[in-house]
Amino acid sequence: MVPNLPGIPAGALTASRLFCILPHRSGDYPIKEKRMTANERESFMTDANLKVLIEADRIQARVRDMGRQITEDYRGRNLHLLGVLKGACVFLSDLMRAIDLPLSIDFIGISSYGASTKSSGEVRITKDLDKSLAGKDVLVVEDIIDTGLTLNYLVNIFKSREVNSVEIAALLDKPERHEIDAHARYIGFTIPNHFVVGYGLDFAESYRNLPFVAVPEDPGMLLAQK
Repeated sequence: MVPNLPGIPAGALTASRLFCILPHRSGDYPIKEKRMTANERESFMTDANLKVLIEADRIQARVRDMGRQITEDYRGRNLHLLGVLKGACVFLSDLMRAIDLPLSIDFIGISSYGASTKSSGEVRITKDLDKSLAGKDVLVVEDIIDTGLTLNYLVNIFKSREVNSVEIAALLDKPERHEIDAHARYIGFTIPNHFVVGYGLDFAESYRNLPFVAVPEDPGMLLAQK
């Protein structure tokens, strides 16, 4: 049985439907859905159930742009990238190599999804930081802003740890899902309220290694493959 997912009504994920991406800033790139050909539907990376929402080359171009902007904004400061595990690991890896500055990194582990396709809004810390944040200009690197509750929770924790500043860089933002404004300074792409996988985003720990961001055409198949 196909589960009811937020933003994916029954029958909506058909081969003919296109999903649009709303540019967040003037630096964003227009995005068109890529359909997979019959010859491509032979591997995990080209799963026919996955509708490509943001292609790999567009992600890389946007991440480079974000890196250039962060380089300008943090010149002469004590930049510390703080990745939110596990979803942000791919984004952080590419982003830090696009920043032409000395920097340090750390990771915090949290859980708000589990094996679900919808954020519960309840945050559980699974790994705390390894180093002190005192005196650092912290840039929280996140894969996606959903309700905003998780990031708000984390930012409030970090602000209590004697930081110079705290800002947020997120690859994706879903404004329709916001319950609180996360005040992200850097956003890669604004997307509709659909469950997405790839480029670090998972379903029950799968699909993180896809180089693109995709929408499952049949969410029930994700459950069947587990």
